[in-house]
Amino acid sequence: MNTDPIGVAGLGYVGRGIAACFLSHGFRVVGYTVGRDTHEIARDYIGNAIAELIEKGNFPSALAEDWHERFIPAPSLSDFAPCKFVIESVLEDFDIKQQVFDQIEAVIGDEVPIASNTSGIPITALQQSRRHPGRFLGMHWCQPAYATRFLELIRGEHTQNVALDIAIELAAQIGKEPCLVQKDVPGFIVNRLCYAIYREALHLLETGIADAETIDRGFRNACGLWATLCGPLRWIDITGGPALYAKVMQGLLPTLSNTTDLPKTLQEMLQNEDRGTVNGRGFYQYGPGDAERWEALLHRHAWAVHDLQQEYDRLDSKA
Repeated sequence: MNTDPIGVAGLGYVGRGIAACFLSHGFRVVGYTVGRDTHEIARDYIGNAIAELIEKGNFPSALAEDWHERFIPAPSLSDFAPCKFVIESVLEDFDIKQQVFDQIEAVIGDEVPIASNTSGIPITALQQSRRHPGRFLGMHWCQPAYATRFLELIRGEHTQNVALDIAIELAAQIGKEPCLVQKDVPGFIVNRLCYAIYREALHLLETGIADAETIDRGFRNACGLWATLCGPLRWIDITGGPALYAKVMQGLLPTLSNTTDLPKTLQEMLQNEDRGTVNGRGFYQYGPGDAERWEALLHRHAWAVHDLQQEYDRLDSKA
């Protein structure tokens, strides 16, 4: 199925990266945004992303010029009428997303798939009250969206195979390795794993086991080493097998945090309006320029992992 042009509703931090990803692979993108995240900010971000792709990802240099004519700023969601695939990437708010879906469904064709870049709202809930719930699915990205291979595709209870098949094919066209989530659960795969880690990290911090820097260092130097090579289940296989890990789990699992309450530390940080690198206050203190330095480091790391993954692919092809 022809999926060009792509509609991207919301050109915030992730939405801009999604637009850059599709533009870099030759698609036309109709981009809608309001408020602080203006089209000018999006254009600047996309231009920098394209330059990064040319430098780091061996994309053709001509891309630096030709993406401009394929990016179509949309002052209204009614401009999505010609779109063949739509991705919603607005605020993580159920009511706002539903309002956006109402406007999108009013103008696009009945067969056009609509994907939500939600990080945790159940897709089945988003499908409720929709005119054509079967075309709705989850499409969970992470930054930098134009450089990473990550993409989760989530099937809601009403998602039809044809919509999911189109999304899978589209993911392959833009260089992703999509994880297909067959059962709609809050947080999907990656965030369920990550939030279990966040909870235990906060538990270690709050119970005085170690300070934030020590916890982060331990995680980075151990889990950070193997997580770019393989997932937790293969890690079990290649480092002793299920029998070894089962023995450890029997003694360890009862001691892990299983609280369903928001950790006290996060509650206090919310009250203090601590926003990490945004305002310089988080688990660490940040000065002028630190946010930009951490973002630049994230991008360099993403490309380093990208290069390693290409090497893994070459080895796999020879096996």
